[in-house]
Amino acid sequence: MPDIGRETRFNLNKTSIILPAMTKKTGTPPASGIRIDVTSKPAAPVKADLLALPMGSKELKKNGPAALQPLGIDPGVLNDFKGGAGEIAMAYRTGKGASRVALLGIGEGRTNDDFRKAAEALSRKAGELHCGVVALDCAGIGEWAKHAKRTPEYLAGVIVEGVVSGSYRFDRLKSGKLDKEKDKQGDGKPKTVEALVLAGCGSHAADVETGADAGRVIGTCQNVARDLVNLPGNHLSAEELAEAAREAGKRGAFDVTVFDRKKITELGMGGLLSVNKGSEQPPTFTIMDYRPEGKARKTVVLVGKGITFDSGGISIKPSAGMDEMKSDMAGAACVIGVLEAVSTLGLPLRVVGLIPATDNMPAGSAMKPGDVITTMSGISVEVGNTDAEGRLILADALTYAKREFDPDVIIDLATLTGACIVALGMKVAGLFSNDDGLAEEISRSGQATGEKVWRLPLWDEYAEQIKSDVADVSNTGSKGAGTITAAKFLENFVEGHKHWAHIDIAGPAFAAKGGGLSGGTGFGVRLLADLLRSWA
Repeated sequence: MPDIGRETRFNLNKTSIILPAMTKKTGTPPASGIRIDVTSKPAAPVKADLLALPMGSKELKKNGPAALQPLGIDPGVLNDFKGGAGEIAMAYRTGKGASRVALLGIGEGRTNDDFRKAAEALSRKAGELHCGVVALDCAGIGEWAKHAKRTPEYLAGVIVEGVVSGSYRFDRLKSGKLDKEKDKQGDGKPKTVEALVLAGCGSHAADVETGADAGRVIGTCQNVARDLVNLPGNHLSAEELAEAAREAGKRGAFDVTVFDRKKITELGMGGLLSVNKGSEQPPTFTIMDYRPEGKARKTVVLVGKGITFDSGGISIKPSAGMDEMKSDMAGAACVIGVLEAVSTLGLPLRVVGLIPATDNMPAGSAMKPGDVITTMSGISVEVGNTDAEGRLILADALTYAKREFDPDVIIDLATLTGACIVALGMKVAGLFSNDDGLAEEISRSGQATGEKVWRLPLWDEYAEQIKSDVADVSNTGSKGAGTITAAKFLENFVEGHKHWAHIDIAGPAFAAKGGGLSGGTGFGVRLLADLLRSWA
């Protein structure tokens, strides 16, 4: 990490979302495993395994009993239910429709997070109960939107993102031979939501469909990123990461070019080549290029750090927790997910993704502390610590971005520093930018999507800490402000570009075991998709 299914069909009078086919340009998006259906008809009679009734904490006492009465549910179930965002109370009924009913808390219903938490909790609960088909009562979506100062379309997207995210499972490496639950339940019991019916949408059905369509794409592409982050190093080399980008390009209908060691050497990418010296696997440099139909409103380059496993190199890391260093390519995974989302949604922007990739391993041939290397920019770097490798490969990628594309905006994402975790914890990313307007827009998208960032300074005083006696710059600073000096290092390689941002996702990219969500989070996909959609 950081330096130092099945398809379910319904016979309802409804609008049905069938992916792909969002734009003429799109390919086939990765299957989320969830079918989304939208209907204006009431939710109660929908044939489903689970009916979800969203309830706000403030309106619970006033409207709760009235909502349960037509379903024949004893209002006593509300006694211990507070309606907090993501809180669920189960009830049961007889008659037409789902026998299981989930009272689903949406809190005060004022923020996107209230609805996203509720949707994720519902999806996880449905998986626990083996409910493949879930009907969500959306009769109140007009009022929810008004209360949250959003549109029904926007809220539908947030809800579907949450359901897709909550249904995520990483089990591709399991044989199933020790799965006792499978033996007990039988093969026919679904373990995730297979179909979601957004019912009772009334006059908002068309808007809900549009929002749900986008929400499913973004949620699915976030799960693509999570899959990549969760793959261990022996299943994801630099070449295999490049192949994942190629597969995304086929689905999303964008161009993918992969440079091998020979081409990387010709370009003089000394940072990437030096980090790769200790590896048995060759490096790659992947270029993903999405061009919209018609004139692009902006050209944006996204750069993702692609260290497929980080041992620290000669400056080797402690053994405790080193298994989580498979996640050091989370920036690259995010960029792949965002490119696929952007292309599938058909945004009128040119978006380029760059991924420098290698593992960082100790060997007799490995880069050593004290080495001086020359990057693509021509800037020489003294290697103070081989575990500060991410900034070396990003340096070459940032130079390539500026020289090859001269884009309107450059944004890089990286699990770059443990210091960022010390400063901001595990939930928030560090943000650095030389453009106040860009920083504000990224922060706004972070608040909207729940992928929060906090801006830190790039003052010139910090450049003093990374001066070198033997080279132009050192890859490590003096004690203190480690995440800032790392960003200050990167700033040297954008070659004067005025609209650059660096996002250090070391904390939120990977959740340790225990306490609910664990493994790759796909952090950054929602954030950047929201930002790019705002520009579109």
